[in-house]
Amino acid sequence: MTAPRYTPLVESLPSTVPFVGPETQERARGRPFRARLGANESLFGPSPRAAAAMTLAASEVWMYGDPEMHELRGAIAAHHGVAPDQVMVGEGIDGLLGLLVRLIVAPGDAVVTSDGAYPTFAFHVTGFGGTLHKVPYRGDHEDPEALVARAREVGAKILYLANPDNPMGSHHPAAAIRAMIDNLPEGTLLALDEAYVELAPDGTAPHIDPEDPRVIRFRTFSKGYGLAGLRVGYAIGARSLIAAFDKVRNHFGVGRIAQAGALAAITDQDWLVQVRTQVALSRDEIGRIARSCGLAPLPSATNFVTIDCGRDGAHARAILRALADRDIFVRMPFVAPHDRCIRVSCGQPEDLAALAEALPEALSAAG
Repeated sequence: MTAPRYTPLVESLPSTVPFVGPETQERARGRPFRARLGANESLFGPSPRAAAAMTLAASEVWMYGDPEMHELRGAIAAHHGVAPDQVMVGEGIDGLLGLLVRLIVAPGDAVVTSDGAYPTFAFHVTGFGGTLHKVPYRGDHEDPEALVARAREVGAKILYLANPDNPMGSHHPAAAIRAMIDNLPEGTLLALDEAYVELAPDGTAPHIDPEDPRVIRFRTFSKGYGLAGLRVGYAIGARSLIAAFDKVRNHFGVGRIAQAGALAAITDQDWLVQVRTQVALSRDEIGRIARSCGLAPLPSATNFVTIDCGRDGAHARAILRALADRDIFVRMPFVAPHDRCIRVSCGQPEDLAALAEALPEALSAAG
């Protein structure tokens, strides 16, 4: 008997995942968290209309979802003023990024991203054999000019940028993104991750012609729409690129309940307005809690606040562990100097009250 014959690429990869889920931590701890403030989910929940649509769809779940996602793609297209064939829906932005890399990146191809940016994109690039070239942040912001320069230097096939940014919560205005696009080198595709843009200040998202072959932009139902558990995201891009996804995607990957929930969510923009208000209030309260403990909250354009703990990564990790000991789940950036921070998701008043109680104790325990 022999073991499976893995490819040399797979043999070379470590057995790692970008994130350890809170459920994994709860099993290891033997008890649940009382405040789940680390995964940037929307603790304000989905639109009641989305919940009702999913309940109704549950009785029809014996059927596969529409593999063309016709109604959902049409609603997304109408919301953004584009054509349905300029929209692709998939299993969250993470799933769509994996498909994009599979379409574009062959072993050895150059890909540019920021050092410390959203790790799942790098996970996909490594998994398909691409060569990552990382650019440092400029302060607490990704550096569009340096990213473009590196893409030109290495002949990158994809340049990845999140705006707003995870894990720092910072953002660039639309004009900066527009300038970045105009300066892209020939043959480089900008993968613009806008997961948090519904929660960002007005003027963050630039107008981009969907037929511009230099850009594909990504949105999700996991953040502002409160549907993280469904795993639904979408891409907007040129028809030829969107059509190419059909060559590699799982055509039944977005199920019937997920399609129904996302369709109802995007047509209930009043709910999103309420969520934006709640997120803004929560950001203010997290900032107040941080400042009351002598910490510095960073400006945020997302549904989380990154908090500068004032020292180094070892100190921030000690705070993170001490918060977990007090049943508060938060996360932190991975890469120095940003690992001086912890990152706290927006939440309900009771979640933030638990944070306010635990944080001074955690700081004392961390020393």
